[in-house]
Amino acid sequence: MPLTCPNAEKPTAGIPSERRFILNLTCKAEPGIVAAVTNVLAGHGANLVETAQFWDRPSGRFFLRLAFNGAEGTTAAKIETALAPVVTRFDMQMSLTDAARKPRVLIMVSRFDHALLHLLYQVRVGWLNAEVVGVVSNHPEAARVAAQEGLPFYHIPVSRDTKAEAEAALMQLVDESNVDLVVLARYMQVLSDDLSRKLSGRVINIHHSFLPSFKGAKPYHQAHERGVKMVGATAHYVTADLDEGPIIEQEAERVVHSMTPDDLVAVGRDIESRVLARAVKLHLEGRVMLNGQRTVVFS
Repeated sequence: MPLTCPNAEKPTAGIPSERRFILNLTCKAEPGIVAAVTNVLAGHGANLVETAQFWDRPSGRFFLRLAFNGAEGTTAAKIETALAPVVTRFDMQMSLTDAARKPRVLIMVSRFDHALLHLLYQVRVGWLNAEVVGVVSNHPEAARVAAQEGLPFYHIPVSRDTKAEAEAALMQLVDESNVDLVVLARYMQVLSDDLSRKLSGRVINIHHSFLPSFKGAKPYHQAHERGVKMVGATAHYVTADLDEGPIIEQEAERVVHSMTPDDLVAVGRDIESRVLARAVKLHLEGRVMLNGQRTVVFS
């Protein structure tokens, strides 16, 4: 039988991992969805290596993620054509990606570079399967990090008077570099509503607290003044509503009364770096699906 469902996503013996595909589908929940999809894949010699599904009862939406190895000669175009009748029948939204292609990522940063450094390290060691096409900053300091990694650096200053020009330059860079994902690694500029809409679902931000508490300047100082016992970070998609985008990943760590604001900052930097990297990994592997203002995350 060519159609199998092992628990872990591992390369199947004799089938190169270069022919790995990730299929994401969402539609109104009704009987027969999984059978219809997997029957098509089986008919094309697909070998399933991971499956995940979720029925969101309040919204009535069904979400499905399949990772599979294709038979010799399988292409994304052939699979999309074969699935077209099923997509039409169930009125599905479908996304199919070839795992052999590394997503192209643009990282944006301001003066704090801890999250940037962590992302670049995880790409270098292969934990993040991505091609970083460059580093963008509104300050020149990050040029040194980009140079060390052999990456292009783009200095795009932003002020109230030049914001529109800066965002136009950024959008041009995204288009010309065929960027799949923009990562705001502590980029301390608010994207305009227009740019947020243009890049909807393609920008991930790290917020230095649990949303929506402690917004604005010096969040760790606010947390210290309130005597919090936990600090954390939130990675989310960017939308026109500031810091209100669908949440991908969060983490918290306990703190004690003897810690200073600087201590909280140090703890927060570590959390921010980890949470952002995990969120980026989940997105790159097609494990995050939007469900209105929320996300379905197949970890």
